[in-house]
Amino acid sequence: MKGIPYGRQNITDEDIQVVVETLKSDYLTQGPRIAEFENAFSNYVGSKYAVAVSNGTAALHLCTLALGVKEGDKVITTPITFAASANCIRYCGGEVIFSDIDPETYLLDIDKVRILLETAPKGTYKGIIPVDFAGRANNLEAYRKLADEFSLWIIEDACHAPGGSFQDTANTTQLCGNGQFAELAIFSFHPVKHIASGEGGMITTNDESLYLKLLQLRTHGIVKNNNLYTNSIQLSGGTNEYPGWYMEMQNLGFNYRLTDFQAALGSSQLIRADEGVQRRREIAINYFNAFKNEPFIKGQSGTIKGHAFHLYIIEVEDRLGLYNYLRSKNIFAQIHYIPCHLMPYYQEFGWKEGDFPHAEKYYEHCISLPMYPTLKNEEQAYVISEINIFYNDKH
Repeated sequence: MKGIPYGRQNITDEDIQVVVETLKSDYLTQGPRIAEFENAFSNYVGSKYAVAVSNGTAALHLCTLALGVKEGDKVITTPITFAASANCIRYCGGEVIFSDIDPETYLLDIDKVRILLETAPKGTYKGIIPVDFAGRANNLEAYRKLADEFSLWIIEDACHAPGGSFQDTANTTQLCGNGQFAELAIFSFHPVKHIASGEGGMITTNDESLYLKLLQLRTHGIVKNNNLYTNSIQLSGGTNEYPGWYMEMQNLGFNYRLTDFQAALGSSQLIRADEGVQRRREIAINYFNAFKNEPFIKGQSGTIKGHAFHLYIIEVEDRLGLYNYLRSKNIFAQIHYIPCHLMPYYQEFGWKEGDFPHAEKYYEHCISLPMYPTLKNEEQAYVISEINIFYNDKH
């Protein structure tokens, strides 16, 4: 069996064609493909606005900047996530406050967040960054209610969950990133994600003022809009109107732009997004049915409704042994993630082993199995068979 990774991109002839067409066009960057991608993506998730950026980390950074995170501001997030979910707070000088996960869902435990908020003076915390981990959506309606009670903002880290959703109290399907409950949401287009553009990210929002801030911050803090200029016409070098070349840098921004050929690839991939989520759910059902009665599978759930399945995670005994055995069989499972609070950088702030028992216990046993739309049935069967062989031989 050839190598089976835990995730991979699917590039079609149609994807290649649109990229080649863009490479032959007049624009490699700052051209029409960006707006096309943004419009298509906002339509897909149901938000009013979308801002394409260079990667998911840039998206998180711009969100914290747009919301005014500054030195000393305390923001709550989960320790079970990629480090960028926390790092974006530090980029602005804020203080990362981790809180434990729900061991059944692996999501930030909202009850523990409430305890944090209720046991501190009001105003201690500025915001919450819940992560739609592995593709499972947070109940953002509940988070919105909590955030409003304590005057907090929400950034939804939906990098794992385009196409994911939850049911609100009115039994309405709420798509991840639709802007109904979080001020801002972010997505990633890294090759292992649902939609691949090489690198790339997207921010979605329903707040026009935040949208306009993001557009500035994405491009050096520069404005090119007569209605937004603050310098007088005389200072612009014109006479009775601002000349065509004129622009103003009004804030300290960054070059976090996406290229046109990346946007073209993202738009092409977006056309197949629903098909990809459906296939991921089929793969998840196969794994669940294969392992639901096995004693060595500890954290398994058969819930697929609304789940986007970026990852399919099981919890096992002898995780290291299984990991190494699968690699010897050309199956490249992965571990998601080492808890952020145990990273040396964050231990410098006083976080230590034992702070979050659920997150740490999860990390001791978790392993992500191959999960991507082009995974063949015979490849998945091989993965399942080798896991069973490993544990049957041990027990």
